[in-house]
Amino acid sequence: MSVHLHWFLPTGGDGRTLVDRHAYTDGGIRRDRITPVSGVRAPDIEYLAQIAKAAEQLGFEAVLTPTGTWCEDAWLTTVALTQVTERLKFLVAFRPGVISPVLAAQMAATYQRISRGRLLLNVVTGGDSTEQRRFGDHLDHDRRYARTDEFLQIVRGAWGGAPFDFKGEHYQVEGGLTALPPDPLPQIFFGGSSAAAGPVAARNVDVYLTWGEPPEEVKQKIDWIRGLAEKEGRTVRFGIRLHTISRDSSKEAWATADRLLDDLDPATVAAAQQALGKSESVGQQRMLALHGGSRDKLEISPNLWAGVGLVRGGAGTALVGSHAEVADRIEEYHSLGIEHFVLSGYPHLEEAYWFGEGVRPELAARGLLDAGPAPLDGVPAANGRPASAPGGAPLLIAGGR
Repeated sequence: MSVHLHWFLPTGGDGRTLVDRHAYTDGGIRRDRITPVSGVRAPDIEYLAQIAKAAEQLGFEAVLTPTGTWCEDAWLTTVALTQVTERLKFLVAFRPGVISPVLAAQMAATYQRISRGRLLLNVVTGGDSTEQRRFGDHLDHDRRYARTDEFLQIVRGAWGGAPFDFKGEHYQVEGGLTALPPDPLPQIFFGGSSAAAGPVAARNVDVYLTWGEPPEEVKQKIDWIRGLAEKEGRTVRFGIRLHTISRDSSKEAWATADRLLDDLDPATVAAAQQALGKSESVGQQRMLALHGGSRDKLEISPNLWAGVGLVRGGAGTALVGSHAEVADRIEEYHSLGIEHFVLSGYPHLEEAYWFGEGVRPELAARGLLDAGPAPLDGVPAANGRPASAPGGAPLLIAGGR
């Protein structure tokens, strides 16, 4: 079982601090309404293309694109980026409750033809009723997962190449069909920590995603989903969603992590924690419990830092350390059964280079990566490191935001 490395497209905006995603009044879609904050980068297609091209060049297999009010639409953004990349796959997040399952099956099939087979699907059931109602969805938490169960059954049925009927509590479909099924069928990624989510994963998905909890807690999740899948006669693979801060030395990495907290005053953290505490997502509540809103003990496991979750919803932990230490932690999660690592960092362009040039060679030397096109092949070295960016290794402004 090899390690599959994926990166992240910040379609809600990017920057050099943890508060950058919250610096926009409207997610950065309209430039004239951006709150002035040094180092904030709007999610322009040109900037996202830089990240996508860097991820491809550095050897990442795919990039995750989020979904939500403050993000650009994942389908439209990524299909545009397929035209400026060659091999990179796109893990497109979408909410099943706001789109017809047969239409989603058709969109996926079209996407596969446009991209020549580079679509992966990330199904986001939704853990925030306020956000769901914004899109016209008024179901409660558990019923949303029941609907996702039906949704995925219909999508797979519509990909079967023959008219498909379905009658459930949430959907009734007669003759559902994708005239030209996608080839290959997109892998379906899915996450959820609640009792309602587990059976949905076991019955329907290819890859179960967890946020970056300590290894012993991740193992419990793997055992839980694996047991449910075995009862269904299925096998599910596993992935994890993490941020990374990898440097040439551990001291440099932790200094960068500390600098990310410099802009977080107590009022900002308190406001974020209050908002996140309202989430119905069990996974989100598990993220919050890792730090309890306090900065005192943020290294919750060796090289696993919960500082991101002080202000960011969703993935709230980062692997922090030297390149070898971060590789150690990835190898540890891999030994538990984690195959897919969906990674990110602030800013996403620079951190892609730090990881791709530092950690990826470590993983390759340990035999954890499949043989494939060598990233940065043919690019001359500078200062002992691949010169994948002008001047060699990416530089962060000392003391910058």
